[in-house]
Amino acid sequence: MKNKKLLTGLLIGALAVSTLFVSGCNKNGSENEGTSQTYIDLNVRPGDDGSELQPTQTDVKPEATVVDEDNEYPAGLSEADCYRSELTNMWIDKKLQNQRPIAVMVDNELTALDHYGVNQADIVYECMNSTANGRVTRLMCIVKDWAKLEQFGSIRSTRPTNVILAGEYNAILVHDGGPFYINTYLAKAYSNNLSGGFTRFKNGKSYEFTEYVTSDVLTQKIKAAGYTTEYNNNYAGAHFQFNDMTTELDGHYGNADGTDIYLPYPHNKSELHYNEKTREYEYKEYGKAHVDPLDGNKVLSFDNVILQNTGWNLCKYNDGTPDPNGYMIYDVVNEGSGYYFTKGRCIGIRWKKTSETAITKYFDKETGEELKLNTGKTYITLVPNDKWAELKFN
Repeated sequence: MKNKKLLTGLLIGALAVSTLFVSGCNKNGSENEGTSQTYIDLNVRPGDDGSELQPTQTDVKPEATVVDEDNEYPAGLSEADCYRSELTNMWIDKKLQNQRPIAVMVDNELTALDHYGVNQADIVYECMNSTANGRVTRLMCIVKDWAKLEQFGSIRSTRPTNVILAGEYNAILVHDGGPFYINTYLAKAYSNNLSGGFTRFKNGKSYEFTEYVTSDVLTQKIKAAGYTTEYNNNYAGAHFQFNDMTTELDGHYGNADGTDIYLPYPHNKSELHYNEKTREYEYKEYGKAHVDPLDGNKVLSFDNVILQNTGWNLCKYNDGTPDPNGYMIYDVVNEGSGYYFTKGRCIGIRWKKTSETAITKYFDKETGEELKLNTGKTYITLVPNDKWAELKFN
């Protein structure tokens, strides 16, 4: 069912935007060996480094365009059968309303490509995994309707930051192992996780690149772990606020061109480019568009893009020795600056997370009002503050 309207008017205000322990790593750094635990040294909170891009600002326009774009219900369902997803604001089956999402760790090394099923993610996080290997990134994909997954991944290990972020959505974290630093975080009340034992697909690659999530095995593992599939007492509520209709940033003070984004990730060379026809940002890495073979090789695309300037530390051993592999933990319980991109424009934002269990909130830099996103999928990346000045967009 489609309902199109085109309205033009004043933009009022500004855009307001059980515990399973896994095998760890020994002091030589190899994963999946040993079960020791340690703490993460978070006494140092670098926060922002003070640098901030100053894009060319455009004058405030007297009017802003507000559009109600194509609004479709899932095939075979009527409005009475649907509700607005708390992750995307899109119409989805009402049967999913209380279902917890999953958060899947996806290997983002070149050898792991192509990714399968990633286009089914509602939200995608990208973070540098360590200071080694050119600071290679890893994806964490938040998926609401996971009962339909045929092949998702390939999956790899997790890091402490991902445990914390998955908890914001009350999501079940899906991964395969990780360094022993994660054990302290996986033991926390807000964390449910499933580590390894998923489906292996023969793809001609090394063993570590062959593990994928499928709905049947996922369902079995959730049941075996004794986890509820519905939101529990650790659910803090909806993560985002959304506009009632698609809202442009033209009339917003300080808005700037935001069609091409070049992230300071030397290994992956991640980029996002605005497609004027689809009105979405297309993800690109390793010099080519990121496509999903299970979705007709459609490019991974987003309606909202959030760049978050974030401090970080190296994980440390109990004796204070920094991890030799350069494994990173981000200072997400803090506040800082960032940018929000949608429909080819961007504005400055502020972000704030008051505790490990609190939701990260995003605010309009100029007005202080909470950011409202446009309906659709969202990409979020935590840009290390020592790389923030290398971020480029136009």
